[in-house]
Amino acid sequence: MFTTAEVRSVAVGGQLLRVATRRGPNGPGHPPRPPLLLISGIGASLELLEPLVAELDPAVEVIRFDPPGVGGSPPTPLPYRLTGLCRLIAGLLTELGHDRVDVLGISWGGGVAQHFAAFQRARCRRLVLAATSTGSLMVPARPSLLVHMVTPRRYLNRGYLQRVAGELYGGSAREDPAAIAAAMHYGNRVGPSRGYLYQLIASAGWTSLPFLPWLRQPTLILAGDDDPIIPLVNARLMRRLIPDARLHVYHGGHLGLVTEAARLAPVVDGFLAEQEDSHAES
Repeated sequence: MFTTAEVRSVAVGGQLLRVATRRGPNGPGHPPRPPLLLISGIGASLELLEPLVAELDPAVEVIRFDPPGVGGSPPTPLPYRLTGLCRLIAGLLTELGHDRVDVLGISWGGGVAQHFAAFQRARCRRLVLAATSTGSLMVPARPSLLVHMVTPRRYLNRGYLQRVAGELYGGSAREDPAAIAAAMHYGNRVGPSRGYLYQLIASAGWTSLPFLPWLRQPTLILAGDDDPIIPLVNARLMRRLIPDARLHVYHGGHLGLVTEAARLAPVVDGFLAEQEDSHAES
C-alpha cells in the first residue's frame, strides 16, 4: 500500500508509536521545507490518509503516526488526555530530528492539532484544520449520528458502514456508500477496543474555545458544505476566533480529504508554500 513511505516503530519514552514517513527530495534545487505532520480522525490508522499523501507535493516530507491503541501502536497502560498526547507527539518529532513542523489534523485529529499548536507553539509553524470543531462546546451533529461514533463498529463491519455511510459522512458517501466503505476498510488497521475508548476519553469535556484567540500560527480551515458530523457553522466560528485564519469551504462531506484528495491537496500545498508574514514568525 505504501509506495513511497517508510513505516517503522519509534520509541518515545516508554511508548511505541507506528510511524510512516514519506521523505522529500534533498540537494540542490530542492530548498528544505518543514515536514507536514498528519493527525487522523478517531479510530483511523495512518493508512486511511494514503490518498491525501499521494496527492501532496512530493517535495514535502510527510509524517503520519498511529496514536496509542490505534492501528499498529500499542495502547498506553492508562487513559491519556490531549495534553499528554501532545507531549508524546513533541517527543516523536524530537526522535525524528525535527524541531518545527506544519500540522494538519482531521476531525478528532483536528482537536489534537489545535491543542498542539496552542501548547507546543514552538513546534508548529502552520496549521491546517479539516472537518473539525472546537470540541465539546460546538454546534453538534444530530444525536442519531453520534450513536454511530461512540464505538469503532464502522471500522469493523464493512456492511454496517455501507448502510450508514451516507447519513454519517455526507458528500459523495450519499451517492456511493460502497466506495466509501471500501476506502475506509482498505488497509485500515483497527487496534484494540480500549484504544478507541482512550481516544474518546482524551477529548471528553475538552474545548479549544478559551485559547483559539491566542493561536499565532497561520491557519487554514477546510470544511465541507455537507458534513453531518461537523456542521459548517463550526468552521465559521473557528475562522472568527483564530486571528490569522482563513476558511476554505469545499463541496463534499466529512471525508473530503480522503474522497476528494485530488481537489483539496493543492489547496493545502498552496497554503503551506506561502511566504511567512512577519507577524507569523513572532
